[in-house]
Amino acid sequence: MSSPMRLSRRTLTLAVGLSFLTVLTCLVAFLPVPYVTMRPGPVFNTLGELDGTPMLTFGDDVRTYPTDGRLDFTTVSVTRAESRMSLAGAIEGWLDPEVAVVPHDFIYPDRQTDEDSKAEGAAELASSQDASRAAALRALGREVTEVPKVADVVDGGPAEGKLEVGDLIVAVDGRRVTSQEAVGEAISGRKPGTDATIGYLREGKEGAVTIRTTSMGDDPSKARVGISVGSGFEFPVEIENHIGDRVGGPSAGAMFALAIYDQLTPGALTGGQNVAGTGTIDPEGTVGAIGGVRQKMAGAANAGADIFLVPASNCDEATRGDDFGMTLVKVEKLKDAIDAVGTLAKNPKEKVSSCG
Repeated sequence: MSSPMRLSRRTLTLAVGLSFLTVLTCLVAFLPVPYVTMRPGPVFNTLGELDGTPMLTFGDDVRTYPTDGRLDFTTVSVTRAESRMSLAGAIEGWLDPEVAVVPHDFIYPDRQTDEDSKAEGAAELASSQDASRAAALRALGREVTEVPKVADVVDGGPAEGKLEVGDLIVAVDGRRVTSQEAVGEAISGRKPGTDATIGYLREGKEGAVTIRTTSMGDDPSKARVGISVGSGFEFPVEIENHIGDRVGGPSAGAMFALAIYDQLTPGALTGGQNVAGTGTIDPEGTVGAIGGVRQKMAGAANAGADIFLVPASNCDEATRGDDFGMTLVKVEKLKDAIDAVGTLAKNPKEKVSSCG
């Protein structure tokens, strides 16, 4: 028979061992792992209002038409770049069918910071807003002219305080320029230290600034003014998007374009239905792939969507699981979305191009 003292020591040893195992388990559970989660994010009705203001507004001289239903763009909520996920958090995500757990570097390459990620997302959003305006207006047969645009202004460079991101460059030294290449040639071809007069459009108003050039770092014989130039557009009508900084990235572009088209054409495109979707868009109306399509589908279903517009290249991923009771429409071009939504508005059971 064991003595009470021996039983007490065994009990104490077991208790200490269990306590150590518990502490160790807790420590392991909270160890950081190189992953992030993607979860269903907020859903925004492009035909609705934000803080009492319509998401899309048009110039006073633009004829718009009343519409109905919803055209929702969907989002994904992603762990921030500088946050570190615990093993316990990753396991929780893996067990949730609406959550995707992906490598950190897949979402945030090159050790991207929160600030860098936000700036990149804002630039992509601005570009998608321009592309959505161009695509919608071109679908309506309106002419949209592509012009060079200030994409970035170098801090401390000659153009700082004179040009702004978004300015459309229309002339250099009084000569009209119509492409990024033309702007580069007109500026770099002069002697560094000479002046360049740049004509621009800012919020529809003309302006001009004279900037003293400096030499380029990689070629001292060429002049620069400290800007990078991208593509912008001269729009025939005024269209403003008021989403602000609530989201970032390019994936709402297709739904923005659809909403613009709907409000500039008679009748309700949706027929009163709740339509949601996602997809990038280019100025010619091509709809491109996005990330997190399953999470966006879940968010749309939670918001009551009947129809979900899926970029064609995302269809395989979209069909790897439940369709959440929605009709999944395969979209390659803006026209595909317009035609499919219009068809389903007349008859929700009508056959359209689908991911199924």
